[in-house]
Amino acid sequence: MNAGELMEGFFLSRQPILDRNQNLVAFELLFRHEETEEIASDANNLSSTANVIVNVYGQLGIQNVLGRLRGFINADPDLIMSDVISLLPSKHVVLEFKASASMTGEFTQRCSELKQKGYQFALNNIVAINSTVEQLLPVVSVVKVDILALEKDELAALVTELNRWPVLLLALNVESHEQEACCMQLGFQMFQGYFFAKPEIMSGKRADPGKLSLLKLLTLVMGDSDIDEIEKEFKHQPGLSYNLMRMVNSVASGLPQKINSIKHAIMILGRKQLQRWIQLLLYTADQSGDSMSNALMQTAAARGKLMELIATAERPHDKNHQERAFMVGILSLLDVLLGIEMQQIVDKLGIPDDMSQALMTREGRLGQELKLVEANEKGEITVIQSLLTELGFLSLSELADIEIQAIGWANRIGEVAN
Repeated sequence: MNAGELMEGFFLSRQPILDRNQNLVAFELLFRHEETEEIASDANNLSSTANVIVNVYGQLGIQNVLGRLRGFINADPDLIMSDVISLLPSKHVVLEFKASASMTGEFTQRCSELKQKGYQFALNNIVAINSTVEQLLPVVSVVKVDILALEKDELAALVTELNRWPVLLLALNVESHEQEACCMQLGFQMFQGYFFAKPEIMSGKRADPGKLSLLKLLTLVMGDSDIDEIEKEFKHQPGLSYNLMRMVNSVASGLPQKINSIKHAIMILGRKQLQRWIQLLLYTADQSGDSMSNALMQTAAARGKLMELIATAERPHDKNHQERAFMVGILSLLDVLLGIEMQQIVDKLGIPDDMSQALMTREGRLGQELKLVEANEKGEITVIQSLLTELGFLSLSELADIEIQAIGWANRIGEVAN
């Protein structure tokens, strides 16, 4: 059974959660129903929700979805009270729920027992402390505060109150660097939202020399420069050479001998693969101590692979189209990584018109597919359905299927790169 059949009527979206040092520490896994923006956690639909969650965890493999990280999942109170919950691996999940007046002492007791077995709980969408929230705070590990619902002084007062309990505070819906800075100042330990994937172009900001060198390398490889010229550029950056050799050796593990020169690596890999590794190395060449590149790397790798799989569904035999789709996905976060305008990157790389159109304005076929991938990241079901209808060759369940493949690939790449 494939993921599309398994999740018929549902789709999975995976949102990154970062810590105070901007390291990727967890993912929120949202199972949404195709008919609605709502998360699939309706009490009347317990068995359906439970099946989707358990199947995704069991049959698709927790490693594929999460890698080594924890997954926050919406678990409604009925699901927590049921035996189904024991099928979920305690060390991999944080069960989150909203406080409700209908929650009884029996529910708190159940959470307390599960906590002793290693399960962790998160209170979701908190905007104030009332008697129900107060009753639940001793059993939860994380409190997710909806920062968009509160003014700055209200937020500060709520944080002060919550600090009376031994809970970690997670800022929900962080959409800008300003919001992140404010929440950092207030003492939040975790951040969820797409602030990290938004460009912060600062005048006078100097892009990391290691990353600019990789950009130059990418230009050489894309421009069909000869191997000697590419090797010479690598020699200016010994750290990058080591990184590339490590990656190539891990991929080419079936070869009789180790790859020990850049020239050898290029011959073994071929230009297309080399181009891919350089694109990914841009995100992992962490010369500036910018740990946010880990989250960007995961997002960019999953974007690239999902773009490639969508392009494969559209034109199964057009390898060139698939390759360009992969590149658009990977390159779409380079402006964030380097802190320079996308126009400069497009000009520097001299990429084809359909790719630059996709990256600059999200127009054209590749642009539409990139818009679909971005909407999928955020779980915007209405936008996803509208784009799938416009594209006309992919169903929601097929998208769910290839999403899992892309996430698994991105996790494997991330583990090799770290």
